Amino acid sequence: MTLKENLLKALNGEAVEKTPCVSVTQTGTVELMDAVNAPWPESQADAKMMADLAIAGHEIAGLEAVRVPYCLTVLAEAMGCEINMGTKNRQPSVIAHPYEKPEMLDAATKPDLKSTGRIPAVIEAIKDIRARVGPDVPIIGGMEGPITLASDLVSVKSYMKWSIKNPDALARANAFANEAAIEYANLMVEAGADVICIADPVSSPDLMSPQDFHEKLMGTITEFADKVNAPVVLHVCGNVTAILNDMADCHCKGLSVEEKVEDVKGAVEMTKGRAVMIGNISSPFVLLSGDEAKVTEAVNHALDAGIAVLAPGCGIAPMTPTANIKAMVAARDKYFQ
Repeated sequence: MTLKENLLKALNGEAVEKTPCVSVTQTGTVELMDAVNAPWPESQADAKMMADLAIAGHEIAGLEAVRVPYCLTVLAEAMGCEINMGTKNRQPSVIAHPYEKPEMLDAATKPDLKSTGRIPAVIEAIKDIRARVGPDVPIIGGMEGPITLASDLVSVKSYMKWSIKNPDALARANAFANEAAIEYANLMVEAGADVICIADPVSSPDLMSPQDFHEKLMGTITEFADKVNAPVVLHVCGNVTAILNDMADCHCKGLSVEEKVEDVKGAVEMTKGRAVMIGNISSPFVLLSGDEAKVTEAVNHALDAGIAVLAPGCGIAPMTPTANIKAMVAARDKYFQ
């Protein structure tokens, strides 16, 4: 079974030779940047450097998929948000929003995404990656989810306020963002991505109530999953136990969760037949600051609980040692010996 077959079967809930070990979230680290001379922020925008750094996660760190790009601002920038491009060890972030008032949505227009901002670089990078790694290594295209994109376009403050006082404006923002998100995702699939992972931190119970997720958010995510031409993984930060049942009904193949979801075995049982569980090796407390023994303990715990795809619970921190990523893969290998 090839790495791609192994991952796609796992996402489909089918039997695999061994649990895939990938990262559905960002993989750029300073050590890998230095190894292939592809530092941030340059590799956030340059297609060749972007591909070099992404491939390093597979060829140097041993992850069984290539994941690209490295932030949640590519589509937001193309849609009109102002971006701070960050530093070598800090990801880009949204610093200004084009539609902070409900009436501004009246003039909201979607640009030609194929030719706007960094999207062409991401598409070119995916094509380059496919040509270099061949057909048997899976490529994961990562992006901001439609809820987070909507909040970037209108600001989190406005988004949360509208969720209470102006549900019509909220729905308009979600629909506008989702149209763009679906198009961008399918551009990545057309370029060669096998899986799309949306990170939607604004959907977290840390920001939006479980009731709001059920009534106002999950329909948007479900539409996204239905209209994207590849398996979709939904990543939501924080302790998502309260919305996990609804997440499993969003038609996404996989649900990526942090270590804050402590009852992984219960999560696996709850979502069985609807979505598979991905994660939940702690990015800050195990991969970044732990050692081989701590990594091995976390891996064994996740695999014992029935995790379908072993992965970091959130984006890999830029200062994470390559040795700890390799240790995660090695611990998985040892588990299946």
